[in-house]
Amino acid sequence: MSKITFIKNVFSLFMERKEFFLTLFIQHMYLTFLAILIITVIGIAVGIYMTRNKVLAGFIMGTVNIIYTIPSIALFGFLVALTGVGNKSALIALCIYGLLPVIRNTYVGINEVDPFLIQAATGMGSTDRQLLLKVQIPLALPVIFAGFRTMVVMTIALGAIASFIGAGGLGVAIWRGITTNFPEMTFAGSLLVAGLAFVVDFILGLIERLMKNQYVST
Repeated sequence: MSKITFIKNVFSLFMERKEFFLTLFIQHMYLTFLAILIITVIGIAVGIYMTRNKVLAGFIMGTVNIIYTIPSIALFGFLVALTGVGNKSALIALCIYGLLPVIRNTYVGINEVDPFLIQAATGMGSTDRQLLLKVQIPLALPVIFAGFRTMVVMTIALGAIASFIGAGGLGVAIWRGITTNFPEMTFAGSLLVAGLAFVVDFILGLIERLMKNQYVST
């Protein structure tokens, strides 16, 4: 089969099974964006806590780094034994893997805020809460957002593996194509995952650029 014929077959498959792919796309969006929301809340909270507790900061970062080195398939296998197959295990795995860039960038971004600015704000009577919300987080936002962007793209891509443990999403098309020797199905699912990750990364890249320009101008 020529490459042109293969591509034609893929697009024909999209047209013939559009409802199938749309359902998988929605499932993928729901699973990954729910994970992104949870990761963002927990990751930023932990990163902020680490800046307030230097004793535990090294331990937390080391633990997260160790977990991050576990192969995704192995982690999915552990979770299946504990929480069963389906979206629950997939969501937990995605959240675990996505925490590192958010925690790290939040911690680093806040720590890199100019100490003189912190001293000035403290001297003007700012409380710790005001210092965090009005000085440290706004100035650390470009660094935090860079970690958020990395996490989002990684979570969207990793979400494709969720189908291996019975979760939904575009990975279902990839896995079905592999198990039935249907390369067009595998390629179609992979193309949608890559396309979604690319579009989201492009949008976040524009936002990050605007944030950096605003940061420089101020």
